[in-house]
Amino acid sequence: MGDTPDGTTPVHEPSLDEQIAVYQREFQDLDPQVEKVVSALSRLHRRMNVAYGRQTAALGISNAEWEVLKALVIHGSPYRMGPSELAKQLGLTPAAMTHRIDRMTAEGLVTRERDESNRVRVIVELTDEGRSKWLDAMRAATVFEEDLLQDLSTAERGVLGDMLTRLLDRVEDLQSPADHRG
Repeated sequence: MGDTPDGTTPVHEPSLDEQIAVYQREFQDLDPQVEKVVSALSRLHRRMNVAYGRQTAALGISNAEWEVLKALVIHGSPYRMGPSELAKQLGLTPAAMTHRIDRMTAEGLVTRERDESNRVRVIVELTDEGRSKWLDAMRAATVFEEDLLQDLSTAERGVLGDMLTRLLDRVEDLQSPADHRG
């Protein structure tokens, strides 16, 4: 096996079946069907995050900044939220949110101003540049996601979406509301 572009030797990641065989050897109570689903979802999540990270980096933003842009867009027009609302939604500490907003303000992605109706409150608002970056990221993600699902029929995509939504609902039911993010 050759070296990677950065000169390191790639690490072999076992196939899901190999991984499950090791798990079963070490932990006999394992349900291999359950483990295959969970391991596949976990591996897919990691790989998708890498792909999305490359896309956002190519646009000059980080995944962390993308999350803020997304939260503002989802909140709806006029794309404004308080920093504490953003921090809570993204599962961040107020200090971490402040740091992220500082960086994004300097990059022209958001503005931060005092609320005219309550001078103590600060409002973070999406700029035209921030919205443009969000749209560019969505365009790139759409191409990647269509390619990812190209081997599934429309019906299969619907079934998979429904099944994954049921799993997500189950996880969210088991967690406290404070644990829910994005």
